[in-house]
Amino acid sequence: MEIDKQTFEVQIAGLPLKLRSSHDAQTVNELVEVVNHRVQNAMAMNPNLSFQKALVLASLHIAEDLLLLKRTAQGELDQLERKAKSVLAELESSPIARLRIDS
Repeated sequence: MEIDKQTFEVQIAGLPLKLRSSHDAQTVNELVEVVNHRVQNAMAMNPNLSFQKALVLASLHIAEDLLLLKRTAQGELDQLERKAKSVLAELESSPIARLRIDS
């Protein structure tokens, strides 16, 4: 089954683009805003930076954010898993767990 995709006309750092996406307009606009913000920041920090290099730097910053968020999320998931296993082990070794109701 193919997901319906819409075409959006956007601008990234002044460059007009047509994007096809299955996301809604609000999501596409938010994505474009993130990229625009990162490109503008890269260009503001070094006015002599070419557009292409600004795009690469923006991409690296976005990739860095993604990687750090994934690491943080994985760390939190690992911590939750350890805690859940600890609670489960505690429950299994409790006196109540040894009680059985026989029919």
